[in-house]
Amino acid sequence: MKHVKAVIFDWAGTVVDYGSLAPMGAFVETFEQFGVPITIDEARGPMGMAKRPHIAALMALPRVARAWADQYGHAPNEADIDAIYDVFVPKNIAVAASYSSVIPGVAEVASALREDDIRIGTTTGYTREIIDEILPGAAAQGFSPDSIVCTGDTPEGRPSPYMIYRTMPALGVWRTREVIKVDDTAVGIEEGLNAGTWTVGVAVSGNAFGMTEAQVKALSPDEFASRRHAAFQKLQAAGAHYVIDSVADLMPVVYDIDARLARGERP
Repeated sequence: MKHVKAVIFDWAGTVVDYGSLAPMGAFVETFEQFGVPITIDEARGPMGMAKRPHIAALMALPRVARAWADQYGHAPNEADIDAIYDVFVPKNIAVAASYSSVIPGVAEVASALREDDIRIGTTTGYTREIIDEILPGAAAQGFSPDSIVCTGDTPEGRPSPYMIYRTMPALGVWRTREVIKVDDTAVGIEEGLNAGTWTVGVAVSGNAFGMTEAQVKALSPDEFASRRHAAFQKLQAAGAHYVIDSVADLMPVVYDIDARLARGERP
């Protein structure tokens, strides 16, 4: 590979945790504990953001804000967001390790990238404590990136490009056009676009589907096609240069981008 120098992956739903399920239970349980139940679909809406802004976005949903006001007599405020966050984080840390299974094809792609001398970075909406729970299992299954930047490591999380800007020097790369960002959420695609990288959306293994691999395989062909189309549209609408089913399908995209760079094309 002559022109692509680095690939920066998201974590949950992209390289581990097929369906991006780990945070969902923790969000739903936490809001339940405060007497303001939310649905899995509501919890999924802001996925990809750092977790405190994610909670703030959930609290700002009109239905949730009304339910909170009914329960507590006032609209949700910063102290309420902090209270929920303080309960959420230990729950997420507790389940993270059990959702560290590497998505099929990821280890092989990581190996292929290394063979082509392409560096591997990661950015995540997870805190360092959560990633520390996931890392050993992921490494044992063949995914061990050269760099990890977590929420809290930069002034802002996604959709700002700060985490990518912090990753690039760690990987020894300075031209953003030589970098590919791979993510399963719209806000992660925006992160890449705001940084000036190529962007690849992951439709089936991630947040857009929100199902285990077994559940995906159990779908009827029509249902799968319908859900896949919706997931592709969501990521394309966010501006993704490419959309694939899972990271297993990434290498042909990397070769295509390399050829486009050789022709003088830019993201």
